[in-house]
Amino acid sequence: MKINENMNIFTIRKKILLASKLIGVALISSYILSTKLPVNTDISFVIWSAFVVVLVCAIDLLMARFITKPVSELNEAARNMAELNFSHPCQVESRDEFGQLAESLNMMAENLQQAFSSLEDANRKLEQDVEQKKRLLAERKELVDNLSHEMKTPLGVIRAYAEGLQDETDEAKRQKYSEVIITETERMSRLITTLLDLSALENGATQLRPERFDFVDFLETVAGRLLIDTPDADFVLEYELPEHPVYVNTDKGRMEQVLNNLIINAKRNNRPGGILRLSLLEKDGLWDFSIFNQGPPIPEESLSKIWSKFYRDKNSKYSGSGLGLAIVAQVLSMQHLHYGAENQPGGVAFYFSLPTVK
Repeated sequence: MKINENMNIFTIRKKILLASKLIGVALISSYILSTKLPVNTDISFVIWSAFVVVLVCAIDLLMARFITKPVSELNEAARNMAELNFSHPCQVESRDEFGQLAESLNMMAENLQQAFSSLEDANRKLEQDVEQKKRLLAERKELVDNLSHEMKTPLGVIRAYAEGLQDETDEAKRQKYSEVIITETERMSRLITTLLDLSALENGATQLRPERFDFVDFLETVAGRLLIDTPDADFVLEYELPEHPVYVNTDKGRMEQVLNNLIINAKRNNRPGGILRLSLLEKDGLWDFSIFNQGPPIPEESLSKIWSKFYRDKNSKYSGSGLGLAIVAQVLSMQHLHYGAENQPGGVAFYFSLPTVK
């Protein structure tokens, strides 16, 4: 229950009035007592003066405790708040106006601290939004630049053959020109689709959808379609796969994209009649997938560059769009999976590791 201010004896004004009355009573009482002592007037005055000195010192100590010290505490708290330092609350805990003022200052400091924290959070979010917009603009510019660069060659070919098609009267050549135009058009379409897909993965517009499936059966299906059921197979296929299911939890469609790109890359860079070897082996609680092809080694300085967009090895006999391995790296990186490539005796191996689930 709130006490009426007029009845509250703990206010500063009431304390001072009470102290002044007590001091007055003490002075008068001490003077009267000193005059009643069985000594002469001079000695009684000295005694009374000594009592007054003691009384003044006591009053000074009381004022320092109840007024000067709280005022200093309040002043220090106000100075800290003026410097935006809210880590040192005011320690005045009396039941008078000083205590109420200290409580109000502490409450204000807490509110200001919360307001500043909210403002800092808003600023950080704004900075992140600005950085995200800058990143999106940079990615958009990179996408446009890459498309412009990559489209020059097929567009030039299409234009040249289209002009030739207009003036050519030989039906066989017209058919050949049309086939070239269609081929280059399909190449551009695949390039644009792949680049847009990669950009969507990089900027987070496309999310992975993990599911549980048997990776051995999945690998056999994908490899069979790309390596066995092909009429132009000019390699010796070797494989080392477990005879039991190996269950993983990952995006099946994206992992099919990874295997497609790695197998096609190995197949196209394999020497005629060379060995192409698939393996899936357990090591340290993980399943290591590897695909080896007999072919020219990758220069050591290029091993870290082959995962970049539009990178092409000048020594490679096959030159694709330069996006296949970039998609492989992006999909595996999004799942925090270890991957890489290394030169081995007689060829090159690409690999990645997968954790298993029950």
